[in-house]
Amino acid sequence: MEGYMVDEVKLDALRSDVLDRIDQSERRFKLAFIAAVSFEALFLVAFLLLADLSNRIHLLLLIASVGTYGIVVLSIVALGAHLNRGVLRVLKAIEMLRK
Repeated sequence: MEGYMVDEVKLDALRSDVLDRIDQSERRFKLAFIAAVSFEALFLVAFLLLADLSNRIHLLLLIASVGTYGIVVLSIVALGAHLNRGVLRVLKAIEMLRK
């Protein structure tokens, strides 16, 4: 019976450590995402201020860059949703082990 209790304590410590790492990873992801969005917003504002929109090349560059970054942002959002779903599955599995 004592071996079981020791294993249970180790398992609880392991669960706690894993959950802490997941939280830390999520915070880092959110910080990196906010930094990337801020940088890209700064780039877009600078482009709009400097571009001569009567020039068709500048207009084409604006459309191409907005389209490209739009696809990249949607991909990052989809990846984040996929990762959250995976994390939730892991948390559910950990919770089921606890019971």
